[in-house]
Amino acid sequence: MNPILEQIYATILPSAPFVIAAYALVWLALLVYVVFVTVRLKRTEAQVTALEEALAHRQADETASVLKKD
Repeated sequence: MNPILEQIYATILPSAPFVIAAYALVWLALLVYVVFVTVRLKRTEAQVTALEEALAHRQADETASVLKKD
């Protein structure tokens, strides 16, 4: 093998586990973030749905009370 390549590989390969660990950590952090955002999004969607239903009931009650007054 070329002596220059041997020197390059000797320099690069010992640090390979650290590079792999860094990539794994970044992917894991990204996965955790996506799961966190997905859970929060679903919770927020449920809250919006509940608010829409409460608003619809409130508007129906107000409409009914206005109609009773007339």
